[in-house]
Amino acid sequence: MAIDLYKKGRVRSRTFRKAVTTNLYHRLLIKLYKFLARRTDAKFNQIVYKRLNQSLTTRYPLSISKLVKIANTEAKQGKILVLIGNVLNDERMLTVPKLRVCALHFSEVARQRIIKAGGEVLTFDQLAKIAPKGENTYLLRGRRSREAMKHFGAPGLPHSSAKPYVGSGGKKNWKERNTGKVV
Repeated sequence: MAIDLYKKGRVRSRTFRKAVTTNLYHRLLIKLYKFLARRTDAKFNQIVYKRLNQSLTTRYPLSISKLVKIANTEAKQGKILVLIGNVLNDERMLTVPKLRVCALHFSEVARQRIIKAGGEVLTFDQLAKIAPKGENTYLLRGRRSREAMKHFGAPGLPHSSAKPYVGSGGKKNWKERNTGKVV
């Protein structure tokens, strides 16, 4: 059976991924930024709309220490740091500077530390009022480093750095040095 080629060849479906969240507030934010992406000429709103529709596993978190490392100049600290994801605490960081951060979710301790330092914690509906076109903002995203990503690929093949799934790390999996023999 052949492929039905109609005028311009194979017809590919080009659909946009819609969020399947049951969270009412998340859905309202999606509606808001869909409107802003359509009615304003700002690329910022289109990016935020796209990232709000991403799955939870692709909305990577950022810690406070990473936010501070990114906002390393006075100019960046004056801007609103925008993250479509979670902001988490980092206990290794002793002092937190004054930051204005907008994110979907903050851990309780991270929220307290930012506010205690004189900073500001914003939600996306507040951000839409303050900066409807994304002016004076710094858009961020977390590192793409889930544990599952380390296993993508073909482990065991030459030049492959994919991590194999191993049943356990016990004594039966110890290897003799320079040989493939199990001790």
